[in-house]
Amino acid sequence: QVQLVESGGGLVQAGGSLRLSCTTSGNSFSGYAMGWFRQAPGKERECVAVINQSGRNSYAAGSLMGRFTVSRDNAVNTVYLQMNSLKPEDTAVYYCAASKTYGSSWAAEYDYWGQGTQVTVSS
Repeated sequence: QVQLVESGGGLVQAGGSLRLSCTTSGNSFSGYAMGWFRQAPGKERECVAVINQSGRNSYAAGSLMGRFTVSRDNAVNTVYLQMNSLKPEDTAVYYCAASKTYGSSWAAEYDYWGQGTQVTVSS
């Protein structure tokens, strides 16, 4: 069983930045691809960014490229999401998730999920 705990959410003004962290329990972190997802009220959950097990391959969803960056530090069992130039439409609950496979933007591929952290961007 893998437990994921997100942190770093909060209230920020438009144009600001936040860095989310997701720390996992256990010593198998490097065996999982990691994804960040978000869900705004009344909307479906969407993939934000994905990073593979080694951290060498990562991507952000097309519309977020250039503003959002995912990274990981396997030594401390943590994956990060750096969010810059935030917009009100980025307001959502952000979740991290772990996948035993190669990782994808498809939520069903992920085996473990965190509880989420709220990000609110004011205009």
